[in-house]
Amino acid sequence: MANIASAEKQRRQSEKRKARNRAGKSALRGALKKARAAVQGGDADKETLATGFSAIDKAAKTGLIKENTANRYKSRLAAASKRSAK
Repeated sequence: MANIASAEKQRRQSEKRKARNRAGKSALRGALKKARAAVQGGDADKETLATGFSAIDKAAKTGLIKENTANRYKSRLAAASKRSAK
């Protein structure tokens, strides 16, 4: 247990950040799963892809994932969509 006030505050802040990051990562994974399932099922329209891209961009903007990771996710999602459209 922390004896110093600043250490206690840091612990509280860390817990808040952890909860926020966990919720954000979970939301991102859910959105990616939906988008990938739509692409796999062959019923991926522009709106579904846009929703997936939006979730990826939001995660990158808030620092949940890095920018290059976001670009990689979007690229792979777009490529999968393009393959399934053929």
